Amino acid sequence: MPQIKTNNVDLYYEIHGKGTPLLLIAGLASDSQSWQPVVKELSQHYRIIILDNRGTGRTTPQDINTGIQSIADDCIALIEHLGFSSVNLLGHSMGGFVALDCAIRHPDFVSKLILAGTSAFNSERNNALFQDWASYMEIESNPELLFRNIFYWIFSSRFFKNVEIFNSSVQGAIEYPYPQSKTAFKNQVNALKEFNCIDHLTGITSKTMIICGKEDLLFPPEESIQVLQKIPGAISTIIDGAAHSIHMENPVEFINIIHNFIQNC
Repeated sequence: MPQIKTNNVDLYYEIHGKGTPLLLIAGLASDSQSWQPVVKELSQHYRIIILDNRGTGRTTPQDINTGIQSIADDCIALIEHLGFSSVNLLGHSMGGFVALDCAIRHPDFVSKLILAGTSAFNSERNNALFQDWASYMEIESNPELLFRNIFYWIFSSRFFKNVEIFNSSVQGAIEYPYPQSKTAFKNQVNALKEFNCIDHLTGITSKTMIICGKEDLLFPPEESIQVLQKIPGAISTIIDGAAHSIHMENPVEFINIIHNFIQNC
């Protein structure tokens, strides 16, 4: 169970595979284990680094002050601890905000940048939605209803056609052995609300790939691409049959896009 002590947290991380390093940064309320659908295959080609962002999983203490920049600083500290001069960086959703901040403030550490299901800021609708989720956690003791509501927003319509898979996924979320605390979730929600790097996108020097799920309700492809294409030379792609949780719903195409980008762009 590797951990490093940095920036007042004990940061949990895992390394899988060998080769060119690729650091994966998870989104709101997610931790290292959210990457399981793609870790095994990606680790056949790259040295995969996954971590529990501050406020999640086995990184402690969970209830420490959290901001996008502080999560980014944790990522940079981990890269330095592992002895890498730079890595390829993949961020999903809130993890995309973190990856962008790394590329803006620590460009020498970011070789190639992959942004999945994200943008440069959170919409007012998303801020209100996430705050409602945080409030619901405070007043309601039934986690099943909350997870079901979250799933309605992050998965495509195809996902709900199999009721058994939907129900088992909800149950798996309820029984997860490293749950996020209410305070930690609220801290991440506030961090998202406070972050906006749109004015700094034109200064990003890393080669950048934007990946969107066609049915993403939180970061619709047309909005996400319009914002993130301000990054010089950024290329984009939209994956059919996926919503916000792109790497969970269509891992094969997701992996192929990443591999082609890193190897050929």
